Amino acid sequence: MTELNGPTWRKSSRSSDQGNCVEIADNLSAVVGVRDSKDMTGPVLLFPAQSWQNFLREVKENGHG
Repeated sequence: MTELNGPTWRKSSRSSDQGNCVEIADNLSAVVGVRDSKDMTGPVLLFPAQSWQNFLREVKENGHG
């Protein structure tokens, strides 16, 4: 299991204001953390930083973001 050291969480710019929010921590060295803002002590999904960047690029290039 990867330990998260000092994540700084922020809401996705695409999250709604109605509590349906995704938060990301992209200040970590090799991974990006993703969690549900309604469950801050719940599980965190971890993605390799490069994979996260590839995902964002793909979403933006295909008109989904």
